[in-house]
Order: sequence, then C-alpha cells, then structure tokens
Amino acid sequence: MAEPSQITYTENLQKFLRLPQGGQIIAEYIWVDSEGGVRSKSRTLPEKEGGYVPADLPMWNFDGSSTGQAPGENSDIYLKPVAVFPDPFRGQPNILVLSECWNNDGTPNKYNHRHECAKLMEAHASHKPWFGLEQEYTLLDLNDRPYGWPKNGFPAPQGPYYCGVGAGKVVQRDIVEAHYKCCLYSGVKISGTNAEVMPAQWEYQVGPCEGIEMGDHLWLSRFLLHRVAEEFGAKVSFDPKPIPGDWNGAGLHSNFSTKEMREEGGMKHIEAAIKKLEGRHAEHIAVYGEGNEKRLTGRHETGNIDSFTYGVANRGASIRIPRECAAKGYGYFEDRRPASNADPYQITGIIMETCFGAVGDAE
Repeated sequence: MAEPSQITYTENLQKFLRLPQGGQIIAEYIWVDSEGGVRSKSRTLPEKEGGYVPADLPMWNFDGSSTGQAPGENSDIYLKPVAVFPDPFRGQPNILVLSECWNNDGTPNKYNHRHECAKLMEAHASHKPWFGLEQEYTLLDLNDRPYGWPKNGFPAPQGPYYCGVGAGKVVQRDIVEAHYKCCLYSGVKISGTNAEVMPAQWEYQVGPCEGIEMGDHLWLSRFLLHRVAEEFGAKVSFDPKPIPGDWNGAGLHSNFSTKEMREEGGMKHIEAAIKKLEGRHAEHIAVYGEGNEKRLTGRHETGNIDSFTYGVANRGASIRIPRECAAKGYGYFEDRRPASNADPYQITGIIMETCFGAVGDAE
C-alpha cells in the first residue's frame, strides 16, 4: 500500500496535469544513449490540428558529452524525429517523440543503430518481414535487490512463479498493469504479458510489427516501463543475469517471418533462413546483447553460446520452430539467442541482412 505522502503527491500532481495548456503541447523527445538506455527532454510546441507527424516536428539537440555520445569539445548531437506516440503521462494532446541521434556533420551517431536497420528494412520491404519480440526484465528496489527476495539469501527454487497468481508468487503487478495500459494508450503493439520463472522477473510481448516499426515500438515500450517504474520508486533491469544463481536468464526472443514463410509451402523458406543464420552465428552473438554468456549456458531452456542448434518445439535450441508451424508446413521461427538488453534495431537488422543480404546486394 502506498504511503500517505505518495498518495498526496499523486493527487497534487493530477491537479496540475489537468490544467489547460493555452493552445500549446508538450513534446517529449526520446532517444537511445551510448549504454542502451533511454533519455528524454521536453519542449513546447503549438497545438496542431490533426496532430503531428515526424516530418512536422523540428530537429533538436542535446549535450552528447553528458550521455557518452560525443566528446566535450564537439558535444552537440541532433535529434531527428522518426515516430510520434500519444503521451500517457500528460494525456492528449501531448506527445512522445522517438528520435534518431545524428552528428553535426550530417552522419548518424555511432550509437544510432536505427539508421542502418531502416535501410535494410526498406531494401527488403517486398518480403513483408514481421517481427515479434518477447521482452524479459527484472524489477529491482533502489538497492538493486529484486522485489520479493529475502534480505539475506534467495527465494524458494523456481516453479511456482511462472505465470503465477497470488501473494508470494508474484510481486509488483501494479507496475506491470500500469505499463500495459500505457502501451495500449500510446499505440504500442503490445500483445501480452506474464510473470516469469524468477521472482520479480516479468515478460511482455510486442508485435507482430512490420519492418522498422518493431524496433520503434520496442524502444518506446522500454521508455514507458522505465517511466512507470519511476512513479513507483522501482528500477528496471534488462541485464540478462542481474542476480547470480541457478535462475533462468532474461532474453529478448525474436519471432520472425516473411510473406514467403507465411504462405503454403513456407517451411522451405524457414529452413533456408535457418541455414543462413547458422553460417553467421558469431556475427549474431556479437550484437545480441552484453553479458549473454551468463545466460546462454545450455541450461534453463537456452542453447550454448558457442554452438548453433535448431529444432521443433525445442526451447533449448538456438532457433525454435513452433510445433504448430511444423505441422502446417508454414509460419515463423523463434530466435532464442538475443539477451534482454540487446538493441531491437540490431536484432531485426542482422536477421534481415543474414536472410536477404546487405543493402545493395542483389536478391
């Protein structure tokens, strides 16, 4: 239960959030920093009939030396709006503006992984690539201890927590529910959520999304999760193994299909793609998240980081083909290798590059 001071704070804040804005809106510009975190800042814009699209919005800038994205002697980094979402915290007509980071010489910042991903998606758009990402995460208190864990030692072994219901099995459901509603309000294509196998670990799914939309919606969902957790005084960890011990690590499993895979006889296209993925296993692991070696051990429903395997309904393989798809002969496959902290632009981008070639390659 919230402390009285927290209740009073929330009630007082709501009084101010309901105030009229005099024909102005607040645009919250959001970007990805050098460590795979999200940053944001606000600006005032005139209210626009019909709302804003990215092309209507001004570019902005920030001090890149304070985010690890530029040196102090040449610190201006420019924000280029690429996607607009309704703001669930301030309400309409205020907006969230997802932005790419660009250097002052007109080149994409080295941490701008969206730019290359968007080129790959555009080059291979005829394949109608669909993605669905399963984002796992852990909720921590301000001392970096998972919620619900005893102060000294560990909770009971995993078993009752996955999709659990009831006190002692799940914690911080209020954060999960609030995040779900914020995603729906903002138009994020969230498709579900569930408690995971470790206490304080949760998962939500985003998709199906086509092309670059996948990365945009996943990053916006991460921003919303951090902001919701902030309201409750909690921290979100996307570390694949935030606490040592005999627990499942956190992943960002990627479900993938193309129009060819989704049609009758699509299994041959699925198998051809998997063969290509096998040939570039090391390249994929290189961009599939930091600390992934702590998770991909060959135990707890993971493959070994040094080997590539695939199979039908096999959650211990690198690539899983769902049994239903194998039975039908078409559908999609799941890449189970990405860690929970991986960049969705890098995940979806390298899958497209491996399956269909780099930008400019003939198909």
